[in-house]
Amino acid sequence: MSPVLALLLGLVVGAALGLLVGLALLRARVAAASSTADALRERLDAEGALHERQLEQQEQRIDELHDRLIASAEAENRRGSSDGRVLTALSPVAESLRAVQAKVAELEQQRLRQHGELSEQLRAAAESEERLRSTAETLAAALKSNSTRGLWGETQLRNVVQAAGLLERVDFDVQTSIRSDAGAGRPDMVIHLPGGKDIAVDAKVPFAAYLEASSIPVTATGAEGARRTELLRDHVRAVRAHIDTLAGKTYWAGLDSSPELTIAFIPSESLVSSALEADPSIMDYAFQKRIALASPVTLWSVLKTIAFSWQQDVVTQEAKQLFDLSRELYGRISTLATHVDKLGRSLRGSVADYNRFVGSLERQVLPSARRLSMLDEATVLQSPATIDDVPRDLAAVELTAQLEPRD
Repeated sequence: MSPVLALLLGLVVGAALGLLVGLALLRARVAAASSTADALRERLDAEGALHERQLEQQEQRIDELHDRLIASAEAENRRGSSDGRVLTALSPVAESLRAVQAKVAELEQQRLRQHGELSEQLRAAAESEERLRSTAETLAAALKSNSTRGLWGETQLRNVVQAAGLLERVDFDVQTSIRSDAGAGRPDMVIHLPGGKDIAVDAKVPFAAYLEASSIPVTATGAEGARRTELLRDHVRAVRAHIDTLAGKTYWAGLDSSPELTIAFIPSESLVSSALEADPSIMDYAFQKRIALASPVTLWSVLKTIAFSWQQDVVTQEAKQLFDLSRELYGRISTLATHVDKLGRSLRGSVADYNRFVGSLERQVLPSARRLSMLDEATVLQSPATIDDVPRDLAAVELTAQLEPRD
């Protein structure tokens, strides 16, 4: 499968898991919104009932005041007073009654408007939940394939190590064959540590039960709540079985100078947190089996530390090379100093010989040369005597027969 297809499949699977978590959160929010709506309805109903009671009390008081006024008016009529005084006394009561009726109508309009807004929000939330549920079910069906889950885990693992700054075939290798007493093994990744050590990482993802549990709201009660709890227990059992399987492979026995542990990478924080929430002892169980459960955040922290250790190891190697070079340079400087000392002694001997030469030249040679220059050539070298005799010619025939004739 090509890297691009693997990356796309990893993104799709990651999105599916995110949608499942989002669906659970949305259901929790819808349930909270429903409870809030019920509380708001109860409050509005209580306020409406209170206003109705207040209106009834006002009407009762108005009726009592009306009866009193009528009685007072009848008494006044018996005494011969006019009807105008009665109407004047009744006018404030009528105004109070109109004000109360207007207030009650305003409160009723507010209650109806709030009910309408709340109903619209609940309808939009229900539509969003339905869309998310449909998408999540489609992607969850794809995640039921073991090969798809494995490829998703490998893709997430590669993303984490690259985010930590490690380089493939330099700092880690993928799909490396390992042979130990437990047989042949093939971890998803082998991370190289400074000092020639290695550590194996497995990226299998046991989360079929978790997917089913995520489809049930967290706030579910009764049979649904019990089913969700049981599915989370199944998820814990699946994680424990995965730990036992990895522990039986003993990847560290097939690696040179490897720490005696295997990292079990689980590519979702919710998968790890849900297992820990359902069974807090699962982490200690993994440690006893020499298995380290690692979420993306945890593994990134470990790999970032390894990358920093590699940087420090490079600095240490360079410092060692610098130390070795300094020792070598010191030795060569010592040898050079020996040669310089010999050259200095030779120069000092040459200077001494030169000084003796100059002294001998000035003390012995030059004085003799000066005396030589003072001698008279005429007395030392006399003129040579003149030779007057000439050689005789041969006269005998025997001697002259072989001679060439003279010109």
